[in-house]
Amino acid sequence: MLMAHPAVLKNLVEQYETLRVLHAEEGSPEVRQRMNDIAYTLCVSTGTKDVDAALIAARHRLPGARPEDDSLLTA
Repeated sequence: MLMAHPAVLKNLVEQYETLRVLHAEEGSPEVRQRMNDIAYTLCVSTGTKDVDAALIAARHRLPGARPEDDSLLTA
């Protein structure tokens, strides 16, 4: 699967969250379509089928997403 660059994912997450905070789902048809387009792009970019899973997957790919992860450290 082709993976989106973290900068692209960060931008998509920010756009989606901004539209959600502004209650875009209740806005004009154009604004609702933009929110749907971003949700679709997030899903495609993360290989998921719903926007909530896409947001989680995208956040896990962002730099610093798992600072407690020590799986790369040797004992």
